[in-house]
Amino acid sequence: MATSTPSSSSSTTNIMLAIFEKKTVSLDLYRPLRQYISFTYSEREAQNLEDDLQTLRDLRSDLENPAKQPSHSARRDLLQSYFRALCVIETRFPISPDRDHVNSVTFTWYDAFKQKQKASQQNIHLEKAAVLFNLGAVYSQIGLSYDRSTVEGRRQAVQAFIAAAGAFAYLRDNAATKASMGTSTTLDVSVECAGMLERLMLAQAQECVFENTIAKGSTPGVCAKISRQVGLYYEEAFAALSVAPLNQHFDKAWIAHVQLKAALFYAEACYRYGIELHEKEEVAEEIARLRSGINALSDAKKNSKGAAAQLLDAINKLEANINRNLERAVKENDRVYLMRVPSPSSLPPLPAFSLVKPLAMNEVLDASKEKLFASLVPDSSAKALSRYTEMVDDIIRMQAEKLQQGSELTRVKLKEMDLPDSLLALEGHFALPADLKEDVEAVQISGGPAGLEAELQQLRDLRRVNQELLVQTEELLQKEAREDAQFRSQFGTRWTRPQSSTLTKNLQDRLNRFAGNLKQAAESDAKIERSVRDHSALMSILDRRPIESALPTLARPIMSLDANEDAIVGALKQSLRQLETLGAQRAGLEDMLKEMKRKDDILPKLMTSTGSYEDLFKKELSKYDPICEDIAQNIEAQEQLLMQIQAQNDEFSAIFNLEDYKASREKCYKQIQAAIAKYREIKENINEGLKFYVTLQDAITNVKQQCSDFVMTRNIQCREMIDDVQRNMAGLSFQDKNSGSFNSGYPPVSHQPHQRSSPPPPVTGQNVPQTPMYQPPDQPTASTGYSYHPPPYGSTQQQAPPPPYQVSSAPSYGHPPPQQQPPASHDYGQPAYPGWRGPYYNAPAQQPGPYARPPYTAPSPYPPHNQTGYYRPQ
Repeated sequence: MATSTPSSSSSTTNIMLAIFEKKTVSLDLYRPLRQYISFTYSEREAQNLEDDLQTLRDLRSDLENPAKQPSHSARRDLLQSYFRALCVIETRFPISPDRDHVNSVTFTWYDAFKQKQKASQQNIHLEKAAVLFNLGAVYSQIGLSYDRSTVEGRRQAVQAFIAAAGAFAYLRDNAATKASMGTSTTLDVSVECAGMLERLMLAQAQECVFENTIAKGSTPGVCAKISRQVGLYYEEAFAALSVAPLNQHFDKAWIAHVQLKAALFYAEACYRYGIELHEKEEVAEEIARLRSGINALSDAKKNSKGAAAQLLDAINKLEANINRNLERAVKENDRVYLMRVPSPSSLPPLPAFSLVKPLAMNEVLDASKEKLFASLVPDSSAKALSRYTEMVDDIIRMQAEKLQQGSELTRVKLKEMDLPDSLLALEGHFALPADLKEDVEAVQISGGPAGLEAELQQLRDLRRVNQELLVQTEELLQKEAREDAQFRSQFGTRWTRPQSSTLTKNLQDRLNRFAGNLKQAAESDAKIERSVRDHSALMSILDRRPIESALPTLARPIMSLDANEDAIVGALKQSLRQLETLGAQRAGLEDMLKEMKRKDDILPKLMTSTGSYEDLFKKELSKYDPICEDIAQNIEAQEQLLMQIQAQNDEFSAIFNLEDYKASREKCYKQIQAAIAKYREIKENINEGLKFYVTLQDAITNVKQQCSDFVMTRNIQCREMIDDVQRNMAGLSFQDKNSGSFNSGYPPVSHQPHQRSSPPPPVTGQNVPQTPMYQPPDQPTASTGYSYHPPPYGSTQQQAPPPPYQVSSAPSYGHPPPQQQPPASHDYGQPAYPGWRGPYYNAPAQQPGPYARPPYTAPSPYPPHNQTGYYRPQ
């Protein structure tokens, strides 16, 4: 025990007690723990934890030598760090005499009040209890170290004493019982002693508060209440010291000090309370209170042996003050008030008011954030964590389902009541259903019904282009046929090559089929145009911008009986706002649940827990109780609110004739859906028409190229045959001239030399040249006459496929073999489909062939629209 007196001689009451620390013997924890790690886990794990083991060794060494800490605060920090380390060790290293445990460690501690007594145990409970006792002792020494003659010094002392009380309370509640169950123990770490020391530290903390209250000049009533609580704390400590097992364990001076302090502050409370009674002229009770205080002081002084002289001086001084006030009160009562003085036993207890409580040490001593031996996780802790996680998941899942069900119930109920759409309609804020609005927007983005005329014009233009191409191709063949007929008429039987009509039959058949396709396509175009005209009124609704302007309006009633429409609408809106607030709260509660689970890591607490896992689970799960209660309240409030909204909506529907409005609106929705369906149908047919015309244009262009090649080849054959006929006729004329027997009327052959590099190739489908090297008949020819140049087969242009016509391979241009009909599935041989619904145009897709697109054919200005996949057949 240590005592301290104030630096000021004006007050002799401020004498207090401090506790000395328990002492221990030297102990090395390093080697036993390292051997256990190496044996139980691995040598590599022991090497990895070398630093932690060394840290633990240093903490125990510093604990054994208080002189290493230069100040009370450093000693306090050491004790707190070592206690947290012990909590970590307890969960990872079983210390006991068992063979498989750490059985070579024995903790030995001496009693703080009877230093000849000691206890030794092979478990960690005695070590933890001793450290907690020393922590409370150091806090008490810190409290005595402040200058309590100043207001700030007394305030700091209060904090130190309540921390000491917290340490002793933590010892009593968490370690004392376990330490007392060992083979040997000391009384200073028992539950009784720890409780007594907690009361003593609270008494000294309240005493500092009382002195500050006096210094501030508070009223006598307030001072009396605070003083009485000081006395109560001392009385509780004295009661514990007066009975076994503590009554024979402490020095008489300790017991006398506590007893005198209890009497002193009881009398002080009577004295202060008497002053307040005197001011109220309640002299009779004042006399009784003062006499009670005098009696308490007189009884305490009988057992004051060993008490400090300063304390006895304070008692004598207070006794003199009480006697002086008592004498004055008795005289006034005898002369003036003449009141009957009650007996002290009949008086109610003096009021008391506590301004201190033990400092909670759970957070200070929490070892869950300790890093020592963090890598060692026993199986029991891992299994406990898994179980706790499952329990938390069950809570989260159950509460999340409640929240989701609440939101879904709200959505369904509001949809059934057509809210808030009906209120928005009343205010002019119309809204289509989301899917229908998307369909309308897609129609408007694609041009809408107003844009169909432009697409119909594209169909007309493409049809005209195809017709012009078809005419141009037919004119090519017709011109060649006329020239062939002219030469056949001129040369007669000498003109031996096949007639054009024989060779072009296949090409002409194709052109005829194309013409038939174009005719049927024109009929389909006409049907589309009729459909656009017939349904323009239906589809015109899709051009409304915004589309909501086409919806019917919800108007107020023409006649109102009590003019309460605004009140009904306002109440319904207010209820909907409250419902929206509840929905936002549910979203926030769900986020809170997820965040709590994310941060809920109890593994460190499991690792440092020394009690039942079930108790820890119950405590940890309890932190979810408030949010679960909030969720239940939210759901209940929503149910009540939905019932209220239902009643309000019924009244709203009746006044505003909501049923008729809903019927009109549904009718408008159906009209819009029908317009969209018809627009899609027409749009799809137009797109098919555009694709047909583009594909047909490519097909006609391809055939036109074949016809051009055919005409070019026939021109080359024509000129070569003319040369042959003229040479033959010239030879006959020369013979006739020599013989004087024949003269031809054909023009003479040119005398310029005529050379041919090779005989002309037979006209077959395999050698139709793609880039003919000849000059048209209306241009002047070379002086050397007509010459034939073979086509450049080595160029990058692909070889042309065989044309649909064939001639004999003999150079004599005999009659051609019978024409082979193309297969039934020929690309351009299918007739147009005459039906109305798709495909509108039955032109086959262009097949990739060896013919390249002719360079002189301009690309179509109307390419087919890209199909987005939005408009699909119904």
